[in-house]
Amino acid sequence: MNFEQTEEQRQLADSLNKYLASNYGFEQRKAILQSASGISDAVWAAFAEMGLTALALPEEDGGFGGGALDLMAAMEACGQALVVEPLLDHIALGTRLVAKAGNAAQRAAWLPGAIDGSVKLAFAGLEPGRRYELAPATTTATRKGAGFVLSGAKAVVVGAPTATRLVVSARSDEGPSLFLVDPAQPGVAMNPCRTIDGLRAADLTLSEVALPADALLGTAGGALPVIDEATDFATALLCAEAIGAMTYANDATLEYLKTRKQFGAPIGVNQALQHRMVEMYITTEQARSMAILAASTVDNERDPKARQRAVSAAKVKIADAARQVSQEAVQLHGGMGMTEELKVSHTFRRLTMIAQRFGDADHHLERYAALG
Repeated sequence: MNFEQTEEQRQLADSLNKYLASNYGFEQRKAILQSASGISDAVWAAFAEMGLTALALPEEDGGFGGGALDLMAAMEACGQALVVEPLLDHIALGTRLVAKAGNAAQRAAWLPGAIDGSVKLAFAGLEPGRRYELAPATTTATRKGAGFVLSGAKAVVVGAPTATRLVVSARSDEGPSLFLVDPAQPGVAMNPCRTIDGLRAADLTLSEVALPADALLGTAGGALPVIDEATDFATALLCAEAIGAMTYANDATLEYLKTRKQFGAPIGVNQALQHRMVEMYITTEQARSMAILAASTVDNERDPKARQRAVSAAKVKIADAARQVSQEAVQLHGGMGMTEELKVSHTFRRLTMIAQRFGDADHHLERYAALG
């Protein structure tokens, strides 16, 4: 496996890092969090201009035909800056589901806007009380004339409050299906919330939402393999984002150990603290290797079981590493590590959420074992 970035990947990462350094400092991020929408339209437009929203889409749909490996460095940069714009959910879930499941007319209608940033897509997949189950069960799509009627509920839909369209999974007579839903149409009730790491999300209630026939993405009953693939792709990118957040936690903690003094000397001279710092760096590098494996596998592996095993193995390692690094960073900072004024406390929250999202360590251990 090639662990080296290509020239194009390095250039994209450099551009994004420079942009975030100038426009997404900790104070700027706090201002975005406190805004009405919780995201920055200017930042979103910049992401689109850099090509992040087009990178993983097929060339025939206006994209660049890239994959998770091409996005890894960019997601690491987002992880370091603790970006709160729902970029991952847009490119890896909403947009990818339309590209994979939609027909030519649907792709032509929605993907150009998803690429230029004028359209934001969010995936409403999880249902209340069913944790990480991807197959819809309580959300149903009933045929009515030429169209459908959607009823049910969805939980913690990241990006929903600012989404132009929702990609909703529902159980039709044929099986799991996907539908494009306007969040403003009658019957859609949204209860917005903010996750502990600052992302904007919402719980959805769907009450007899009438949809036309062309709201169905692809064929009825054939959505689950597409949802599985997109979720694995998103998990691989989430692993890369975790590496960026852990890298920041390590660097900030090391700097603190060098500058914080007790009894006239930096606390970093304490050998026990040095050992803990080394463990944090080693853990991060091991996790980085697993993140690269996950990205490479989702790009190249055509056997769904092999892809799922690799992604689950990576997510187990990432979840464990995120917990260890984030907790050590807070402990080595002392009481300051939990204050709102210190970025490391926000990094702790992001890594805690990453460890849970798309399946925690226990969930992925079970999936890995079940796949044989």
